[in-house]
Amino acid sequence: MRASSRPWVRICQDIINNGKAGTKPQCLKSAAASLKDGNSVFIDRCNLDKEQRVDFVKLGGPQVEVHAVVLDLPAKLCISRIVKRSGHEGNLQGGKAAAVVNRMLQNKELPKLSEGFSRITFCLDETDVQSAINTYTALSSLDSLPHGCFGQKNPNTKTQLGILKFLKRPHETTTKDSVHSQLSMEKCPCSKTKETVPSLSGAASQRIKVSEDPVSSSISQHDYDGPTLAFPSISTADFQFDLEKASDIIVEKVEEFMDKLGNARLVLVDLTHGSKILSLVRAKAAQKNFDSKRFFTFVGDITQLYSKGGLRCNVIANAANWRLKPGGGGVNAAIFNAGGPALEAATMERGKSLHPGNALVVPLPSTSPLYDKEGVTHVIHVLGPNMNPRRPDCLDNDYIKGCKVLQDAYSSLFEGFLSIAKTQVSFSSRSSHNIHLELSVPENKIGGTTTKSWSPWAQSLYNIAMQPEKYKDQVLEASDDVIVLNDMYPKAKRHLLVLARFKGLDCLADVRKEHLQLLQTMHEVGLKWADKFLREDASLIFRLGYHSVC
Repeated sequence: MRASSRPWVRICQDIINNGKAGTKPQCLKSAAASLKDGNSVFIDRCNLDKEQRVDFVKLGGPQVEVHAVVLDLPAKLCISRIVKRSGHEGNLQGGKAAAVVNRMLQNKELPKLSEGFSRITFCLDETDVQSAINTYTALSSLDSLPHGCFGQKNPNTKTQLGILKFLKRPHETTTKDSVHSQLSMEKCPCSKTKETVPSLSGAASQRIKVSEDPVSSSISQHDYDGPTLAFPSISTADFQFDLEKASDIIVEKVEEFMDKLGNARLVLVDLTHGSKILSLVRAKAAQKNFDSKRFFTFVGDITQLYSKGGLRCNVIANAANWRLKPGGGGVNAAIFNAGGPALEAATMERGKSLHPGNALVVPLPSTSPLYDKEGVTHVIHVLGPNMNPRRPDCLDNDYIKGCKVLQDAYSSLFEGFLSIAKTQVSFSSRSSHNIHLELSVPENKIGGTTTKSWSPWAQSLYNIAMQPEKYKDQVLEASDDVIVLNDMYPKAKRHLLVLARFKGLDCLADVRKEHLQLLQTMHEVGLKWADKFLREDASLIFRLGYHSVC
């Protein structure tokens, strides 16, 4: 933790009283003061049950997230380590300590998100513990981590001792000079003793947090369920675009599109900790007071954001080459490799080349590993300006033209994402929702002429609804009131659309009492198809919801 750029303070009950053992109230007082001073804090004490944790969790609030790290290590390992160690601050060592650990393990209680935690990480072995340490050490002042429950082997089992961490939200400081802080709680006879971590200079984001394992993750139902675009910094790697100028353009374009996002969000991703472009963008975004729920940065592999980092992104951007081909290294090679032949084939169907400043939206086939493992439904290829003389179409340091091209590239990227977001109200976890039924009302009146600008997807649905006999290969069921068809971009093992064929419904807000029978019919049709699928596979779970078709 000493290596972290975030200022951390360790609160240890064994030494809280002038180097001697103290009390829980002393720990609470010290933690509250440290948070107020703008520090991030971790609590180094045993927090075996909800009753012991509750007062520390109360230190959280609108500006502070509470995270927990649960050390669910084998009892034999804990006892072996505790018997061998010496010089422990709390004198918990040797044979007597083993008896204490055995007694404590009988009273442990699994922490839950409902207690007030925004993130819980379960460490099942020493590798998990080190991963959790690395994750929190790498956090800069403005970094954030996705919420949820990670690495839990069985929600119904009891766990061993854990760590609590507290961090303040970086975008919600209340005074001009206040710094973000974090508090975490950690103490366990099966963990290695940690030295006091002094506060570091500089601003740090304030948050309450609990450590977590980003590798082996089990996402909870609290995960964000809206459209999310993960994108790398365009042109700043191999194309060598100036980082300061690039970060200005990223923040400028995010600000421009922020009001258009609705429930969608943007995530700037980089593979390396200490990334200069992430640091620049975070600092500039903080000055703009961006909503960190709608735009934030994330360190991780863009092709493994869900499986390795617990971050759900249904759309990812690729810093492509002009030929739209695999290769070249970096993000482009990684995404094409992860997407497999299905991505390359789908790309070639959409376009053969790409000009700088443009983007190409490619629906990802369900046969792609990115779709199956990561839940990615679309890849957006985008090409920015080249400032590298060793690469084609170098602009020879012409940043007037280069900045214009990069602005156009981000505009094309975000516009492409918004076109997808309008057709994806939400996307669900394949592990918990295997049947997805959408009861849809067209944005325009099906019975009349189109009066608005329709997306190709909405126009296609309109055509099918109006003339289902021409689309027999796609329509599963048709009546005077509804049609049923498979979703073009399925987000579950079974994903159907039940589309109303009714005049006068422009959107859900137009639904009136006289439409109750139509809604009842749509609902019954949905349940009928769900029942059909359940008879084929009783393990399936389904979800049914309404939305407009834009």
